[in-house]
Amino acid sequence: MNKYLFIILLLLPLSTIAGGKPCSGKKGGISHYEGSQFVCNDGSVSKSAKDCFSYINRKTTEKAVPVVIPESIEPTNAPITQDNSEIIKVSDNILKLDYSGFTVWLDCSKRGAIKFQYVAQHDTGSFKRYDKFSLDPQVPKDCQQFSAKAYGMKYDRGHQVAANHMDNSAVSIKQTNYMTNILPQAANMNRGAWLQTEKITECYRDIAELLVIGGVIWGNNSADDYFLESHGVRTPDAFWKVIVRGTDANERAIAWIVPNSQDATGKRLDQYLASIDEIEKVTGEKIPVTDYAKHEKLNTSWQIPIGCNEG
Repeated sequence: MNKYLFIILLLLPLSTIAGGKPCSGKKGGISHYEGSQFVCNDGSVSKSAKDCFSYINRKTTEKAVPVVIPESIEPTNAPITQDNSEIIKVSDNILKLDYSGFTVWLDCSKRGAIKFQYVAQHDTGSFKRYDKFSLDPQVPKDCQQFSAKAYGMKYDRGHQVAANHMDNSAVSIKQTNYMTNILPQAANMNRGAWLQTEKITECYRDIAELLVIGGVIWGNNSADDYFLESHGVRTPDAFWKVIVRGTDANERAIAWIVPNSQDATGKRLDQYLASIDEIEKVTGEKIPVTDYAKHEKLNTSWQIPIGCNEG
């Protein structure tokens, strides 16, 4: 079995695996419905025996979070149709949001993401990046930021999962603009070092399938918590990311801890290289890579291949 598929299956809730979720795996989730059939994001028709009408109206499990329309959602934000996201309550404060093609773990007590994960496959998409941001209408208002407006103060609405990596699906690329996937990122960092990690992912996913895992280091610096009143969210001190490619003896991984600072430009990316061991110690996360790959700290980031289309 493909190693990344095995990892993903381990992370999925048992109810999802047992229920035979339509359009799972490389099919990229459900795109839309034709009669009683599921049409997947890769264009194929699901072989699932489930009837789409009963699937849509299925009863929620004991762990499912009730759908609550946040009162603070702004009417100017266009709704995202055919949103097949699934919300799993992991603990009292943590929600696992399974979007189309990526997953975000949300800490309700912080009103922000703590981790994200997705498999970056060969780039076959061309959907344009959505220019509007919005709250997720399926997530309880107490777990989300107050507003989808721009932060200001030289901070961007920074994506955890890059919109460009979800450009194979109109639904997926719009879902990346939910504020559950957005946090305040210093503009130079978002457009510099963090963007460089996204370009590396964009180029190397055309060489081989990648597992991308990342998250937030909130820290305890309160000096830059400018957006507590406007958005209800603190400004993270740093962000981390791990990219894994290859399998077995050929498995390779690269990791960074990028400070959320205006100094974190693209040219300084190599300064933020870290071992996976370091990230596990700082975050308490367990990154699913082989042991030998956890100990290595690279001296330079993976080079952008000549001729790569970074867009």
